[in-house]
Amino acid sequence: MAIISKKIKKQFVCGECGSNHPQWAGQCLDCKAWNSLTEVIIDNTISPLLQDLSPNTPQSLNTVSSKNYQRISTGISELDKTLGGEIGNYGLVEGSVVLIGGDPGIGKSTLILQVLANINNSHNTLYVSGEESINQISSRAKRLKIDSDIMLFSETSLENIIATAKKQMPKVMVIDSIQTVMSSEVSSSAGSVTQVRECASILTTFAKKTNTTLIMIGHVTKGGALAGPRILEHMVDCVLAFEGDAGGRYRIVRGVKNRFGAINEISVFAMLEGGLKQIENPSAIFLSNSTKDCAGRVVMVTCEATRPMLVEVQALVDDTSGSPKRICVGLDQNRLVLQLAILHKHGDITTGDMDCFVNVVGGVKITETASDLSVIMAVFSSLSGKIIPRKMIIFGEVGLTGEVRPVFNGNERLKEAHKQGFEMAIIPSQNKPKNFKGMEIIGVEYLVDAINHLSNL
Repeated sequence: MAIISKKIKKQFVCGECGSNHPQWAGQCLDCKAWNSLTEVIIDNTISPLLQDLSPNTPQSLNTVSSKNYQRISTGISELDKTLGGEIGNYGLVEGSVVLIGGDPGIGKSTLILQVLANINNSHNTLYVSGEESINQISSRAKRLKIDSDIMLFSETSLENIIATAKKQMPKVMVIDSIQTVMSSEVSSSAGSVTQVRECASILTTFAKKTNTTLIMIGHVTKGGALAGPRILEHMVDCVLAFEGDAGGRYRIVRGVKNRFGAINEISVFAMLEGGLKQIENPSAIFLSNSTKDCAGRVVMVTCEATRPMLVEVQALVDDTSGSPKRICVGLDQNRLVLQLAILHKHGDITTGDMDCFVNVVGGVKITETASDLSVIMAVFSSLSGKIIPRKMIIFGEVGLTGEVRPVFNGNERLKEAHKQGFEMAIIPSQNKPKNFKGMEIIGVEYLVDAINHLSNL
């Protein structure tokens, strides 16, 4: 009697977008990336590591009661708000999986160690490190002046990690990092697409079945994206991204994905000798401390998810010595070219034979269109030498026909500016409130109206 061997099912996963393909191709059909497909062996059988856990049973939708998710505070109020929740109930959701990514040396392990030290005061925690020994972690804890009985475990074997987690049953477990973990059931090397996918899947299933809050630290590529297949981002409940220069002072933690809260929420930290310190008023640090008035400087209010934040936009327009340059730091360079074209067409101000440099102070990255009017006014100020008052804010989207379009959260932006002591504002006319005390608010419908108003100051 012939023995029929089990057929191995294979798929090809795109490392850029995480889409699956039945066969290899030179280009991903979904995201159009070249040479991004990697072979992955699919095994639908339950891993032996999880067989002793109680299986889930189907339930009728009518019998499932809706309830608020119980959250665990990280002890850092700004980070809790980034993770989402309601007033008095911010933080990590029990049984959720959080993925944290960032450049090497930016402070991921430092922040997580500080978080675990706070949580360990009321919950059992486990720190699994595949990159450092427990002695190295202890040295960092002493430098951060952390005195806590966090359980440390230096291990890369997935089987040993799951076995230890079953014994310890921590409320919060950290994996640092997921790229170092490997399973003996997978033949590929650590950090490969297959290993990362399989290990993350088993760890995520374990977290859900045992109601353990799991925090995974991930490496990033040269382009700043999380290393490994993008399917890793789809597995987890929340993705936090560290932004900022590793050699700089300030760090921004941004919620890129969050099933239990708003995305793009941010928390700002300062890297000090004793670790990361939260900044509760980020608007103050992103404004220039210079007391000298100068042309080319505009303050705008940007919105990061639900949080309004004041930032300073600086522009420098100068004669070119060759081909005109368009350089942006913290803004989209292509949009700057568009803004300069609008300024020429509808403001009759040309910069075609000049270099234009635009910078957002503090290393903040602005992607929203509400920066259009601020950037154009900063360029106008630098070119004309007209100084914009220090107590004035400007924001608004500018269309190709020169109209100034409204932006969302207009009232919240004005309230934040008023709280920081600003007295004047140039905003879209449709965002102008009927009654707003404490500020002089000028509503403009077209770009030329804003230019004329600044020229008459």
